[in-house]
Amino acid sequence: MNVFSLREEEREARLVEELAELTAWHRQACPPYRRILDAIGARPPYERLVDLPWLPVRLFKTHELRSVPRERVFRVLTSSGTTGQRPSRIYLDREAAAAQTRMLAATLKVVLGERRLPMLVVDSRTVVRSATLSARGAGVLGMMNFGRDHTFVLDEQGRVDAEAVKGFLARHGGRRFLVFGFTFMVWLYLLDLGVDLSQGVLVHSGGWKRLAEQAVDNAEFRRRLGAECGLVLIHNFYGMVEQIGTIFLEGPEGDGLYCPDFADVVIRDPETWEEAPPGVPGLVEVVSTLPASYPGHVLLTEDLGVVRGVDDGAWPGKRFEVLGRLPRAEVRGCSDTFGQG
Repeated sequence: MNVFSLREEEREARLVEELAELTAWHRQACPPYRRILDAIGARPPYERLVDLPWLPVRLFKTHELRSVPRERVFRVLTSSGTTGQRPSRIYLDREAAAAQTRMLAATLKVVLGERRLPMLVVDSRTVVRSATLSARGAGVLGMMNFGRDHTFVLDEQGRVDAEAVKGFLARHGGRRFLVFGFTFMVWLYLLDLGVDLSQGVLVHSGGWKRLAEQAVDNAEFRRRLGAECGLVLIHNFYGMVEQIGTIFLEGPEGDGLYCPDFADVVIRDPETWEEAPPGVPGLVEVVSTLPASYPGHVLLTEDLGVVRGVDDGAWPGKRFEVLGRLPRAEVRGCSDTFGQG
């Protein structure tokens, strides 16, 4: 299954129909969501994605929003947050949990292939051992499902374990392998290893704030990793716990983030809430057909982004870039600080 196959016109037509049905389902099954829609006067028909009613992502920090009975809740996911913030709470039943796992695997399969690859983790094993798993730990643990022979670049004291890395490359360095880490960790630790990672496929996310402070953009990040490690197969991704299982994946040329067929983005003008045209920045709205156990299918984030092109890149659909947080928006707090792991 190739989940990067639909051109934008066909994608929108399919998504509007499915998301309208989801909106009706959540309206019936989640009383707080129904009250919100009634208060804003949201009524079908919805002809375009931009017509669908959205929820601010931070509502999941302040309200219990679920569309399944409490006894059917299989898992409750929580977002990370800095001190004093309430985390988001996302309610999954077994069907929703299975769907998000299946579609995440289908998305990553496009760049990783069918089989689990040997995996080099740019982190310490302690990040997945904590009794209270951090967002970074949860990210590492989730990605470990797509690899084997997991080898950590850092030891349990957070120091580079050069021998472990050399051992991994002796076993697997001649064939395709997976490298995963949060963006700042990759920049901080991979460049100084002095090893050949040319057979690696790097998947990374988060932590751009620290790099922006060092005037390192995506182009420089990719250039340095290619020049110093031989890493050229690099895929950043954008996603959030409030829409678990949906990630927007960087294309092979590093020319932007692409939407899988079951998801899309709308960039909204923060003054008028109208859709901003390509090339004009605004707030990122993410839509996905996966959230069936909670009304997270149309969410307005607190991130600024811009559509760079439509049906003009390596994969069809919208090609977009995330520019950072809305000024004065609540900081979600994820992976920027290594010591918080």
